[in-house]
Amino acid sequence: MNNDRPVSDPADLGVREASAALAARTLSSRELVEACLARIHERDGVHTFDGDPESINAWVRVYEEDALEAADRAQGVLARAREDAPPLCGIPIGLKDLYAAAGKPLTASSRVLDEVPERDCDAWARLREAGMVLLGHLHTHEFAAGGTTDQVGNPWNLELSPGGSSGGSAAALASRTVPAATGTDTAGSLRIPSAACGTAAIKPTRHFVSIRGIVPLSPTLDNAGPMTRTVGDLEPLLAAMTGVAPPPTRRPLRRFVLSPQIEELDPDVADGLDAALEALGRLGAERIEPSPPALDGDTESGGFDLLCTEMLVYHRRFDDRRDRYRPSILEFLDAGEERKMTGEEYFAVQMGRDETAGVWADWFAEHDVDAVLEPTIPIVARERGHGYEKAFTDAAEISLTKQWNWVGLPAVALPSGVGTRSGLPTSVSLIGARGADWDLLAWGSALEAELGEVTPP
Repeated sequence: MNNDRPVSDPADLGVREASAALAARTLSSRELVEACLARIHERDGVHTFDGDPESINAWVRVYEEDALEAADRAQGVLARAREDAPPLCGIPIGLKDLYAAAGKPLTASSRVLDEVPERDCDAWARLREAGMVLLGHLHTHEFAAGGTTDQVGNPWNLELSPGGSSGGSAAALASRTVPAATGTDTAGSLRIPSAACGTAAIKPTRHFVSIRGIVPLSPTLDNAGPMTRTVGDLEPLLAAMTGVAPPPTRRPLRRFVLSPQIEELDPDVADGLDAALEALGRLGAERIEPSPPALDGDTESGGFDLLCTEMLVYHRRFDDRRDRYRPSILEFLDAGEERKMTGEEYFAVQMGRDETAGVWADWFAEHDVDAVLEPTIPIVARERGHGYEKAFTDAAEISLTKQWNWVGLPAVALPSGVGTRSGLPTSVSLIGARGADWDLLAWGSALEAELGEVTPP
Protein backbone atom coordinates (compact mmCIF):
# COMPACT_ATOMS: atom_id res chain seq x y z
CA MET A 1 0.00 0.00 0.00
CA ASN A 2 1.28 3.42 -0.93
CA ASN A 3 -0.24 6.16 1.20
CA ASP A 4 1.50 8.84 -0.87
CA ARG A 5 -0.18 8.05 -4.16
CA PRO A 6 -2.24 10.91 -5.58
CA VAL A 7 -5.99 10.46 -5.08
CA SER A 8 -8.40 12.60 -7.04
CA ASP A 9 -11.38 11.76 -4.84
CA PRO A 10 -11.26 10.82 -1.14
CA ALA A 11 -14.06 8.31 -1.76
CA ASP A 12 -11.51 6.16 -3.59
CA LEU A 13 -9.41 5.71 -0.44
CA GLY A 14 -9.42 2.38 1.37
CA VAL A 15 -9.67 2.13 5.14
CA ARG A 16 -5.97 2.24 5.95
CA GLU A 17 -5.25 4.87 3.32
CA ALA A 18 -8.01 7.09 4.67
CA SER A 19 -6.83 6.50 8.23
CA ALA A 20 -3.31 7.59 7.29
CA ALA A 21 -4.63 10.73 5.56
CA LEU A 22 -6.77 11.62 8.58
CA ALA A 23 -3.85 11.10 10.96
CA ALA A 24 -1.60 13.23 8.75
CA ARG A 25 -4.22 16.00 8.69
CA THR A 26 -4.22 16.02 4.88
CA LEU A 27 -7.90 15.09 4.95
CA SER A 28 -10.71 15.74 7.41
CA SER A 29 -13.43 13.28 8.32
CA ARG A 30 -16.08 15.69 7.01
CA GLU A 31 -14.31 15.88 3.65
CA LEU A 32 -14.15 12.09 3.50
CA VAL A 33 -17.80 11.66 4.45
CA GLU A 34 -18.90 14.37 2.02
CA ALA A 35 -16.99 12.61 -0.75
CA CYS A 36 -18.70 9.30 0.02
CA LEU A 37 -22.14 10.92 0.17
CA ALA A 38 -21.49 12.61 -3.18
CA ARG A 39 -20.40 9.27 -4.63
CA ILE A 40 -23.63 7.65 -3.41
CA HIS A 41 -25.66 10.36 -5.16
CA GLU A 42 -23.54 9.93 -8.28
CA ARG A 43 -23.46 6.16 -8.59
CA ASP A 44 -26.07 4.35 -6.50
CA GLY A 45 -29.08 5.42 -8.56
CA VAL A 46 -32.72 5.15 -7.53
CA HIS A 47 -33.32 3.79 -4.03
CA THR A 48 -36.27 1.40 -4.11
CA PHE A 49 -37.47 -1.67 -2.24
CA ASP A 50 -37.66 -3.91 -5.31
CA GLY A 51 -34.70 -2.42 -7.15
CA ASP A 52 -34.30 -0.59 -10.42
CA PRO A 53 -32.73 -2.24 -13.51
CA GLU A 54 -30.56 0.82 -14.14
CA SER A 55 -29.44 1.34 -10.52
CA ILE A 56 -27.03 -0.28 -8.12
CA ASN A 57 -29.41 0.48 -5.22
CA ALA A 58 -26.98 -0.78 -2.57
CA TRP A 59 -28.26 1.63 0.08
CA VAL A 60 -31.60 1.17 1.84
CA ARG A 61 -31.29 4.39 3.84
CA VAL A 62 -28.61 7.09 3.97
CA TYR A 63 -28.30 9.15 7.17
CA GLU A 64 -26.68 12.20 5.62
CA GLU A 65 -27.12 14.82 8.36
CA ASP A 66 -26.25 12.41 11.15
CA ALA A 67 -23.17 11.25 9.25
CA LEU A 68 -21.87 14.80 8.85
CA GLU A 69 -22.41 15.51 12.55
CA ALA A 70 -20.62 12.28 13.47
CA ALA A 71 -17.76 13.23 11.14
CA ASP A 72 -17.34 16.55 12.93
CA ARG A 73 -17.28 14.79 16.31
CA ALA A 74 -14.68 12.35 15.01
CA GLN A 75 -12.57 15.20 13.73
CA GLY A 76 -12.57 16.69 17.21
CA VAL A 77 -11.28 13.40 18.61
CA LEU A 78 -8.59 13.27 15.93
CA ALA A 79 -7.51 16.82 16.68
CA ARG A 80 -7.12 16.04 20.39
CA ALA A 81 -5.42 12.70 19.78
CA ARG A 82 -2.47 14.22 17.93
CA GLU A 83 -0.08 11.34 17.16
CA ASP A 84 -2.18 8.55 18.74
CA ALA A 85 -5.21 8.85 16.51
CA PRO A 86 -7.55 5.85 16.72
CA PRO A 87 -7.14 3.99 13.41
CA LEU A 88 -10.86 3.86 12.53
CA CYS A 89 -11.87 7.25 13.91
CA GLY A 90 -13.61 9.30 11.21
CA ILE A 91 -13.85 6.42 8.71
CA PRO A 92 -17.29 6.00 7.06
CA ILE A 93 -19.06 2.65 7.17
CA GLY A 94 -22.30 1.10 5.95
CA LEU A 95 -24.21 -1.47 8.01
CA LYS A 96 -26.05 -4.42 6.56
CA ASP A 97 -29.76 -3.87 7.21
CA LEU A 98 -29.71 -6.49 9.95
CA TYR A 99 -27.44 -4.53 12.31
CA ALA A 100 -29.34 -2.57 14.94
CA ALA A 101 -28.29 1.07 15.33
CA ALA A 102 -30.07 2.89 18.14
CA GLY A 103 -32.72 5.28 16.86
CA LYS A 104 -32.40 4.17 13.22
CA PRO A 105 -34.93 2.06 11.30
CA LEU A 106 -34.21 -1.64 10.95
CA THR A 107 -36.04 -3.49 8.17
CA ALA A 108 -33.94 -6.47 6.94
CA SER A 109 -34.84 -5.25 3.42
CA SER A 110 -38.37 -6.51 4.03
CA ARG A 111 -41.89 -5.15 4.28
CA VAL A 112 -42.41 -7.42 7.27
CA LEU A 113 -39.98 -5.81 9.73
CA ASP A 114 -40.18 -2.13 10.67
CA GLU A 115 -38.49 -1.42 13.98
CA VAL A 116 -36.46 1.36 15.56
CA PRO A 117 -34.12 -0.32 18.07
CA GLU A 118 -33.36 1.43 21.33
CA ARG A 119 -29.80 0.11 21.49
CA ASP A 120 -26.98 -0.72 19.12
CA CYS A 121 -26.11 -4.29 18.29
CA ASP A 122 -22.82 -5.23 19.93
CA ALA A 123 -20.80 -5.17 16.71
CA TRP A 124 -21.92 -1.68 15.72
CA ALA A 125 -21.51 -0.42 19.30
CA ARG A 126 -17.83 -1.40 19.16
CA LEU A 127 -17.31 0.18 15.74
CA ARG A 128 -19.07 3.36 16.88
CA GLU A 129 -16.88 3.48 19.99
CA ALA A 130 -13.88 3.21 17.67
CA GLY A 131 -15.06 6.43 16.01
CA MET A 132 -16.50 5.10 12.77
CA VAL A 133 -19.11 7.22 10.99
CA LEU A 134 -22.37 5.53 10.02
CA LEU A 135 -23.42 6.52 6.48
CA GLY A 136 -26.51 4.33 6.35
CA HIS A 137 -27.95 0.83 6.07
CA LEU A 138 -27.24 -1.45 3.11
CA HIS A 139 -29.54 -3.92 1.40
CA THR A 140 -29.59 -7.59 2.30
CA HIS A 141 -31.36 -10.45 0.63
CA GLU A 142 -34.64 -10.30 2.57
CA PHE A 143 -33.93 -11.49 6.13
CA ALA A 144 -30.60 -12.86 4.82
CA ALA A 145 -32.47 -15.91 3.51
CA GLY A 146 -30.79 -16.26 0.12
CA GLY A 147 -27.66 -15.74 -1.94
CA THR A 148 -28.71 -13.19 -4.56
CA THR A 149 -29.97 -9.79 -3.19
CA ASP A 150 -31.64 -9.15 -6.54
CA GLN A 151 -32.94 -5.70 -5.64
CA VAL A 152 -29.28 -4.63 -5.94
CA GLY A 153 -27.30 -4.40 -9.17
CA ASN A 154 -23.75 -5.68 -9.45
CA PRO A 155 -21.41 -2.73 -10.18
CA TRP A 156 -19.59 -4.88 -12.76
CA ASN A 157 -22.82 -5.28 -14.75
CA LEU A 158 -26.19 -4.08 -13.54
CA GLU A 159 -27.90 -7.05 -15.19
CA LEU A 160 -26.09 -9.38 -12.79
CA SER A 161 -26.66 -10.31 -9.16
CA PRO A 162 -24.20 -8.96 -6.57
CA GLY A 163 -24.54 -12.20 -4.62
CA GLY A 164 -25.96 -12.41 -1.15
CA SER A 165 -27.11 -12.12 1.36
CA SER A 166 -24.75 -9.18 2.05
CA GLY A 167 -25.17 -8.00 -1.54
CA GLY A 168 -25.70 -4.34 -0.74
CA SER A 169 -22.50 -4.24 1.31
CA ALA A 170 -20.36 -5.77 -1.45
CA ALA A 171 -21.95 -3.59 -4.14
CA ALA A 172 -21.36 -0.43 -2.10
CA LEU A 173 -17.70 -1.37 -1.68
CA ALA A 174 -17.20 -2.26 -5.33
CA SER A 175 -18.86 0.97 -6.50
CA ARG A 176 -16.60 2.87 -4.09
CA THR A 177 -19.38 4.61 -2.22
CA VAL A 178 -17.93 3.57 1.15
CA PRO A 179 -14.57 2.10 2.24
CA ALA A 180 -15.99 -0.35 4.82
CA ALA A 181 -19.16 -2.31 5.47
CA THR A 182 -20.52 -5.10 7.63
CA GLY A 183 -22.18 -8.36 6.72
CA THR A 184 -23.44 -11.64 8.11
CA ASP A 185 -22.78 -15.20 7.00
CA THR A 186 -24.99 -18.23 7.63
CA ALA A 187 -24.03 -20.36 4.62
CA GLY A 188 -21.68 -17.97 2.80
CA SER A 189 -23.30 -14.54 2.91
CA LEU A 190 -20.14 -12.55 3.62
CA ARG A 191 -18.05 -14.44 1.08
CA ILE A 192 -20.49 -14.99 -1.80
CA PRO A 193 -21.14 -11.29 -2.56
CA SER A 194 -17.47 -10.51 -2.05
CA ALA A 195 -16.70 -13.07 -4.76
CA ALA A 196 -19.38 -11.76 -7.10
CA CYS A 197 -18.31 -8.11 -6.69
CA GLY A 198 -14.51 -8.46 -6.43
CA THR A 199 -14.12 -7.40 -2.79
CA ALA A 200 -12.79 -8.99 0.41
CA ALA A 201 -14.37 -10.40 3.56
CA ILE A 202 -13.66 -12.62 6.53
CA LYS A 203 -16.10 -15.05 8.06
CA PRO A 204 -14.55 -15.19 11.51
CA THR A 205 -14.28 -18.21 13.76
CA ARG A 206 -17.80 -18.98 14.90
CA HIS A 207 -19.08 -16.18 17.16
CA PHE A 208 -15.69 -14.48 17.49
CA VAL A 209 -17.80 -11.41 16.67
CA SER A 210 -20.92 -11.02 18.79
CA ILE A 211 -24.23 -11.41 16.93
CA ARG A 212 -26.30 -9.91 19.75
CA GLY A 213 -28.69 -7.31 18.35
CA ILE A 214 -28.33 -8.51 14.74
CA VAL A 215 -31.49 -9.81 13.06
CA PRO A 216 -30.90 -13.58 12.95
CA LEU A 217 -31.37 -16.17 10.26
CA SER A 218 -30.03 -19.20 12.14
CA PRO A 219 -28.22 -18.10 15.30
CA THR A 220 -25.97 -21.14 15.71
CA LEU A 221 -24.87 -20.85 12.07
CA ASP A 222 -24.84 -17.02 11.81
CA ASN A 223 -21.56 -15.09 11.84
CA ALA A 224 -20.97 -11.34 11.74
CA GLY A 225 -17.92 -9.85 10.09
CA PRO A 226 -16.32 -6.98 8.20
CA MET A 227 -16.22 -6.37 4.45
CA THR A 228 -13.76 -4.09 2.66
CA ARG A 229 -12.21 -3.64 -0.77
CA THR A 230 -8.97 -5.36 0.25
CA VAL A 231 -7.93 -7.99 2.76
CA GLY A 232 -5.50 -5.58 4.42
CA ASP A 233 -8.38 -3.31 5.42
CA LEU A 234 -10.27 -6.09 7.20
CA GLU A 235 -7.92 -6.36 10.16
CA PRO A 236 -8.63 -3.07 11.97
CA LEU A 237 -12.37 -3.66 11.58
CA LEU A 238 -12.20 -7.19 12.95
CA ALA A 239 -10.12 -5.91 15.87
CA ALA A 240 -12.72 -3.26 16.64
CA MET A 241 -15.69 -5.63 16.25
CA THR A 242 -14.17 -8.19 18.62
CA GLY A 243 -12.34 -5.90 21.03
CA VAL A 244 -9.30 -8.14 20.53
CA ALA A 245 -5.97 -6.66 19.43
CA PRO A 246 -4.26 -8.63 16.66
CA PRO A 247 -0.90 -10.16 17.60
CA PRO A 248 2.12 -8.07 16.60
CA THR A 249 3.64 -10.91 14.55
CA ARG A 250 2.19 -13.74 12.47
CA ARG A 251 3.69 -16.99 11.39
CA PRO A 252 4.21 -17.47 7.64
CA LEU A 253 1.93 -19.69 5.58
CA ARG A 254 3.92 -22.92 5.25
CA ARG A 255 1.55 -25.69 4.21
CA PHE A 256 -1.83 -25.70 2.55
CA VAL A 257 -4.29 -28.21 1.14
CA LEU A 258 -6.43 -27.82 -1.96
CA SER A 259 -10.08 -28.18 -0.97
CA PRO A 260 -11.65 -31.63 -1.24
CA GLN A 261 -14.96 -30.04 -2.29
CA ILE A 262 -13.93 -28.84 -5.74
CA GLU A 263 -15.86 -30.38 -8.60
CA GLU A 264 -17.13 -28.51 -11.66
CA LEU A 265 -15.88 -24.91 -11.94
CA ASP A 266 -16.59 -22.10 -14.35
CA PRO A 267 -13.48 -21.83 -16.58
CA ASP A 268 -12.73 -18.32 -15.30
CA VAL A 269 -12.99 -19.52 -11.70
CA ALA A 270 -10.65 -22.39 -12.52
CA ASP A 271 -8.15 -19.92 -13.97
CA GLY A 272 -8.38 -17.84 -10.79
CA LEU A 273 -7.72 -20.92 -8.68
CA ASP A 274 -4.67 -21.79 -10.80
CA ALA A 275 -3.40 -18.23 -10.35
CA ALA A 276 -3.79 -18.54 -6.58
CA LEU A 277 -1.94 -21.87 -6.55
CA GLU A 278 0.95 -20.34 -8.47
CA ALA A 279 0.97 -17.29 -6.18
CA LEU A 280 1.12 -19.44 -3.05
CA GLY A 281 4.06 -21.25 -4.58
CA ARG A 282 5.84 -17.95 -5.12
CA LEU A 283 5.17 -17.14 -1.47
CA GLY A 284 6.97 -20.33 -0.46
CA ALA A 285 3.92 -22.25 0.74
CA GLU A 286 3.99 -26.02 0.21
CA ARG A 287 0.96 -27.83 -1.12
CA ILE A 288 0.39 -31.08 0.74
CA GLU A 289 -2.23 -33.77 0.16
CA PRO A 290 -3.39 -35.46 3.37
CA SER A 291 -6.81 -37.05 3.11
CA PRO A 292 -9.30 -34.57 4.58
CA PRO A 293 -12.17 -35.54 6.88
CA ALA A 294 -15.21 -36.90 5.09
CA LEU A 295 -17.75 -34.26 4.17
CA ASP A 296 -20.84 -36.03 5.46
CA GLY A 297 -24.43 -35.22 4.63
CA ASP A 298 -25.12 -33.20 7.76
CA THR A 299 -24.81 -29.88 5.94
CA GLU A 300 -27.39 -31.08 3.40
CA SER A 301 -29.96 -32.71 5.66
CA GLY A 302 -29.45 -31.95 9.33
CA GLY A 303 -27.96 -28.57 8.52
CA PHE A 304 -30.98 -27.47 6.51
CA ASP A 305 -33.39 -28.74 9.14
CA LEU A 306 -31.40 -26.91 11.81
CA LEU A 307 -31.51 -23.66 9.84
CA CYS A 308 -35.25 -23.99 9.22
CA THR A 309 -35.98 -24.68 12.88
CA GLU A 310 -33.99 -21.72 14.14
CA MET A 311 -35.41 -19.45 11.44
CA LEU A 312 -38.97 -20.34 12.47
CA VAL A 313 -38.33 -19.43 16.10
CA TYR A 314 -37.57 -15.83 15.10
CA HIS A 315 -40.24 -15.50 12.41
CA ARG A 316 -43.14 -16.75 14.53
CA ARG A 317 -43.60 -13.15 15.65
CA PHE A 318 -44.63 -12.24 12.10
CA ASP A 319 -47.33 -14.88 11.61
CA ASP A 320 -49.94 -12.13 11.29
CA ARG A 321 -48.19 -10.56 8.30
CA ARG A 322 -46.98 -13.51 6.25
CA ASP A 323 -48.50 -11.96 3.11
CA ARG A 324 -45.80 -9.27 3.19
CA TYR A 325 -42.88 -11.64 2.57
CA ARG A 326 -41.42 -12.04 -0.91
CA PRO A 327 -42.47 -15.37 -2.50
CA SER A 328 -39.14 -17.13 -1.97
CA ILE A 329 -38.97 -16.25 1.72
CA LEU A 330 -42.53 -17.42 2.28
CA GLU A 331 -41.66 -20.70 0.52
CA PHE A 332 -38.59 -21.00 2.76
CA LEU A 333 -40.78 -20.61 5.86
CA ASP A 334 -43.30 -23.13 4.53
CA ALA A 335 -40.46 -25.62 4.08
CA GLY A 336 -39.41 -24.85 7.62
CA GLU A 337 -42.85 -25.78 8.92
CA GLU A 338 -42.49 -29.17 7.23
CA ARG A 339 -38.90 -29.81 8.35
CA LYS A 340 -38.84 -28.30 11.84
CA MET A 341 -37.10 -30.49 14.39
CA THR A 342 -38.13 -31.85 17.74
CA GLY A 343 -35.96 -30.93 20.70
CA GLU A 344 -34.40 -34.41 20.62
CA GLU A 345 -33.60 -34.14 16.91
CA TYR A 346 -32.19 -30.64 17.37
CA PHE A 347 -29.89 -31.76 20.17
CA ALA A 348 -28.70 -34.80 18.21
CA VAL A 349 -27.80 -32.69 15.18
CA GLN A 350 -25.89 -30.19 17.30
CA MET A 351 -23.99 -33.04 18.97
CA GLY A 352 -23.05 -34.45 15.58
CA ARG A 353 -22.02 -31.02 14.41
CA ASP A 354 -19.69 -30.62 17.38
CA GLU A 355 -18.14 -34.00 16.62
CA THR A 356 -17.54 -33.03 12.99
CA ALA A 357 -15.91 -29.79 14.09
CA GLY A 358 -13.64 -31.76 16.42
CA VAL A 359 -12.60 -34.10 13.63
CA TRP A 360 -11.59 -31.12 11.50
CA ALA A 361 -9.65 -29.58 14.40
CA ASP A 362 -7.77 -32.86 14.86
CA TRP A 363 -7.03 -33.03 11.13
CA PHE A 364 -5.50 -29.53 11.02
CA ALA A 365 -3.29 -30.37 13.99
CA GLU A 366 -2.31 -33.91 12.99
CA HIS A 367 -1.18 -32.95 9.48
CA ASP A 368 0.25 -29.55 10.38
CA VAL A 369 -2.07 -27.84 7.90
CA ASP A 370 -2.12 -24.05 7.93
CA ALA A 371 -4.93 -23.45 5.45
CA VAL A 372 -7.31 -24.96 2.93
CA LEU A 373 -7.54 -23.21 -0.44
CA GLU A 374 -10.69 -23.32 -2.54
CA PRO A 375 -12.68 -21.13 -4.93
CA THR A 376 -15.10 -19.03 -2.91
CA ILE A 377 -17.92 -19.83 -5.33
CA PRO A 378 -17.70 -22.12 -8.38
CA ILE A 379 -19.38 -19.62 -10.70
CA VAL A 380 -19.08 -15.96 -11.66
CA ALA A 381 -21.92 -13.54 -10.93
CA ARG A 382 -25.13 -14.75 -12.53
CA GLU A 383 -28.14 -13.03 -14.02
CA ARG A 384 -30.06 -10.81 -11.64
CA GLY A 385 -33.74 -11.18 -11.01
CA HIS A 386 -34.68 -14.74 -10.03
CA GLY A 387 -33.71 -15.02 -6.38
CA TYR A 388 -37.06 -13.87 -5.00
CA GLU A 389 -39.32 -15.81 -7.34
CA LYS A 390 -38.53 -19.24 -5.90
CA ALA A 391 -36.63 -20.44 -2.85
CA PHE A 392 -33.41 -22.44 -2.91
CA THR A 393 -32.10 -21.19 -6.26
CA ASP A 394 -28.68 -20.40 -4.79
CA ALA A 395 -27.32 -23.95 -4.57
CA ALA A 396 -24.26 -23.08 -6.67
CA GLU A 397 -23.44 -20.01 -4.59
CA ILE A 398 -23.46 -21.84 -1.25
CA SER A 399 -22.04 -25.16 -2.47
CA LEU A 400 -18.51 -24.52 -1.19
CA THR A 401 -19.08 -21.98 1.58
CA LYS A 402 -21.68 -23.69 3.78
CA GLN A 403 -19.38 -26.42 5.13
CA TRP A 404 -17.26 -23.88 6.99
CA ASN A 405 -20.29 -22.45 8.79
CA TRP A 406 -21.20 -25.96 9.88
CA VAL A 407 -17.81 -26.57 11.53
CA GLY A 408 -17.29 -22.95 12.62
CA LEU A 409 -13.92 -22.38 10.95
CA PRO A 410 -12.68 -18.95 9.82
CA ALA A 411 -12.45 -18.16 6.10
CA VAL A 412 -11.01 -15.19 4.21
CA ALA A 413 -12.30 -14.46 0.70
CA LEU A 414 -10.35 -12.34 -1.80
CA PRO A 415 -10.31 -11.69 -5.55
CA SER A 416 -8.28 -14.09 -7.68
CA GLY A 417 -8.48 -12.03 -10.87
CA VAL A 418 -10.87 -11.04 -13.64
CA GLY A 419 -12.07 -13.74 -16.00
CA THR A 420 -10.85 -13.49 -19.58
CA ARG A 421 -14.13 -14.93 -20.87
CA SER A 422 -16.68 -13.22 -18.65
CA GLY A 423 -14.86 -10.02 -17.72
CA LEU A 424 -16.08 -10.64 -14.16
CA PRO A 425 -14.19 -11.07 -10.88
CA THR A 426 -13.32 -14.48 -9.50
CA SER A 427 -12.42 -15.29 -5.92
CA VAL A 428 -10.62 -17.77 -3.70
CA SER A 429 -10.86 -18.43 0.01
CA LEU A 430 -8.36 -19.51 2.63
CA ILE A 431 -9.88 -21.54 5.46
CA GLY A 432 -7.96 -22.05 8.69
CA ALA A 433 -8.22 -23.85 12.00
CA ARG A 434 -10.46 -22.44 14.71
CA GLY A 435 -8.91 -19.25 16.08
CA ALA A 436 -6.58 -18.71 13.11
CA ASP A 437 -8.35 -15.50 12.06
CA TRP A 438 -5.36 -13.18 12.39
CA ASP A 439 -3.02 -15.55 10.56
CA LEU A 440 -5.57 -15.96 7.77
CA LEU A 441 -5.75 -12.20 7.33
CA ALA A 442 -1.98 -11.99 7.04
CA TRP A 443 -1.85 -14.86 4.56
CA GLY A 444 -4.75 -13.46 2.59
CA SER A 445 -3.10 -10.07 2.41
CA ALA A 446 0.13 -11.64 1.12
CA LEU A 447 -1.80 -13.63 -1.48
CA GLU A 448 -3.72 -10.52 -2.49
CA ALA A 449 -0.44 -8.66 -3.06
CA GLU A 450 0.56 -11.39 -5.51
CA LEU A 451 -2.78 -11.58 -7.31
CA GLY A 452 -3.58 -7.85 -7.37
CA GLU A 453 -6.73 -5.88 -6.65
CA VAL A 454 -9.67 -5.75 -9.06
CA THR A 455 -11.90 -2.78 -9.86
CA PRO A 456 -15.17 -2.68 -11.84
CA PRO A 457 -14.77 -0.98 -15.21
